[in-house]
Amino acid sequence: MAESILFLTGHLARPRLETVLEGMNAEFGWKVLDIGVKVAALMTEDIIVRRLPQPVEADKIMLPGRCRADLDRLASRFGVPFLRGPDELKDIPVYFGRARKAADLTKYDIQIFAEVVDASALSVDAILKRAEDYAQKGADVIDLGGLPDTPFPHLGETVRALRQRGYKVSVDSANPEELLRGGKACADYLLSLNEETLHIADQVASIPVLIPKEHGDMASLYRAMDALDKKGRAYLVDPVLDPINFGFMESLGRYAALRRKRPDAEILMGTGNLTELTDADTTGITAVLLGIASELHIRNVLVVQVSPHTRRTVEEHDLARRIMFASRAEHELPKDYADGLLCLHARRPFPQSPEEIAEAAREVRDKNFRIEIAEDGIHIYNRDGHHIAQDAFDLYPKLGVDQDGAHAFYLGAELARAEIAWRLAKRYAQDEPLDWGVAADAPAEDKTRLKEAGHTLIAKRKREAS
Repeated sequence: MAESILFLTGHLARPRLETVLEGMNAEFGWKVLDIGVKVAALMTEDIIVRRLPQPVEADKIMLPGRCRADLDRLASRFGVPFLRGPDELKDIPVYFGRARKAADLTKYDIQIFAEVVDASALSVDAILKRAEDYAQKGADVIDLGGLPDTPFPHLGETVRALRQRGYKVSVDSANPEELLRGGKACADYLLSLNEETLHIADQVASIPVLIPKEHGDMASLYRAMDALDKKGRAYLVDPVLDPINFGFMESLGRYAALRRKRPDAEILMGTGNLTELTDADTTGITAVLLGIASELHIRNVLVVQVSPHTRRTVEEHDLARRIMFASRAEHELPKDYADGLLCLHARRPFPQSPEEIAEAAREVRDKNFRIEIAEDGIHIYNRDGHHIAQDAFDLYPKLGVDQDGAHAFYLGAELARAEIAWRLAKRYAQDEPLDWGVAADAPAEDKTRLKEAGHTLIAKRKREAS
């Protein structure tokens, strides 16, 4: 017997919700209940408790995405599971498509080495602070990057301090003496050894990361691998990824050839030569590189952040590795798993057509402004009119708020946000921050409580009370 789902909504959304559900050809049975509020997002837990009839004749109950309520508490009270759906009605089919996938983004098989750049110039405390930040963002190994011809006298102290805090540590240096000191301080990894510096691996327990003796000399890399294989030593191997127009495609070929020749080798790929040295937003670059890593079963990436435009690179690598793992495990394209790497544009930016917004505007009977966007621009409407523009400034003369500074300020800020979303083709929802994916921290949100009144509403209430 098919599962039945009861959808709770408000007066204005009910017709649109029913249209969406009817067009889904859903694998479940459904009913829609108008809970008795005009706007579905204003539905509260208290309203649901008072107005939802019992016993509930459904296997599950779905609330609108912007409804603030404690789902566990409601489930306990009514004896059926409560779900929070997507923010927009048009996304309900996508929501149920994702639910069928049941993607688990907690899993990944790529280890992130996050480099503390110019670590020799930083104090131990500064490095510990940087390590804590990187670890919170998803790093698995803290990589200590040295400076050429710059002493690192506190290297051993730093390695020991990081390990005491529970971090895995790698030492990244072209100085054999520094690598040896890092290994003797019990660093987990040493970057990077070649066939001429393999003697360092004989003196320490650290796992060496092998590179060619000369750039692109794969024969020397294979010889170094053979030497450690004979000794039964674990290692990582890095053919080195080159920047675009400086051997990028040839270097990709080296990784592919290495995987074909040594199918069991543990490989590391440094991504900084692309993310740092290409003036392009790094989310797409990172997604492609982690896709390559996924196909070649490269289970280690070295991430570096120097340029300000790569400031979110650890977060990007963390999400990308999870998406690519799920995609490969489920034999699915890497889409519809998470939107965090879609920072500038949305795949479905305009959930409502201009005609649907116009229909909703005709139903409004109060003076509160609603703001939405569609392909034709910014829409703002209330009982007194429905206005459309592509420049937020064009709307001000039509709103009649020139004597209400607080309201005008609110509408100005909200319309500017709407214009940004429209121009970039991003999702926009009134009174909600724009979603920048992993490019920016999202504001903390409590889905169980309604938002507190904003500054302009508080000011309005004070005026009305005086």
